[in-house]
Amino acid sequence: MPTLLLVRHGRSTANTAGILAGWTPGVDLDDTGRAQAAALAGRLAGIPLAQAVSSPLERCRQTLEPLLAARPELGGPTEDERLGECHYGDWTGRPLAELAKEPLWRTVQDHAAAAAFPGGESLRELSHRTVSAVREWNEKIAAEHGEDAVWIACSHGDVIKAVVADALGLHLDHFQRISVEPCSVTAIRYTPKRPFVLRMGDTGDLASLAPKPRDADATGHADHGAGTADGDAVVGGATGAA
Repeated sequence: MPTLLLVRHGRSTANTAGILAGWTPGVDLDDTGRAQAAALAGRLAGIPLAQAVSSPLERCRQTLEPLLAARPELGGPTEDERLGECHYGDWTGRPLAELAKEPLWRTVQDHAAAAAFPGGESLRELSHRTVSAVREWNEKIAAEHGEDAVWIACSHGDVIKAVVADALGLHLDHFQRISVEPCSVTAIRYTPKRPFVLRMGDTGDLASLAPKPRDADATGHADHGAGTADGDAVVGGATGAA
């Protein structure tokens, strides 16, 4: 199955202001975020990409702009609302310092599976829609581009943490243990048996994530140069979080 590169958008004006942006329109990258987005294209320069998918929100589309300018063969990003930010409802647009005083805040931090935002969605709903989207895209990309394809999706912190928790087999209550910095890359290799988290919140060099050549061995089986004890091939020679 393909390898997914999950990119959190670059630093936004809401990040800088300490505001829970949610689906608020007009939240753009700040100067640091734009520099992070520009650097992302170089970090991914050696990795062939089959598809670019994005949350429809501006800060995600802006994060992919330099990469897509360098990869005209990808065309524009395909937007998928299921990879959009959590619908925070009445919490949207409020300062994080203020929200931290709400009783629900502790539930979000300690018992995420029970957290539902007033006028919005629950974190269980967020997890279901995002994980379903990723798995559907994996199947589509495998069918169109092959099992070794690499694709990129730009999304949001809570979305990425929910997908990583699923890949690691973590209960949703533990997803706050996962850290995803702005413009970091989290790489997940999906196989028929289980996912492998190859990078988590990586802000550095990503060259080793490029697919390895398939060399037929003496028995005629393709050798990726890396695998697990039960034969699940992985990209980049890693079989766990890095």
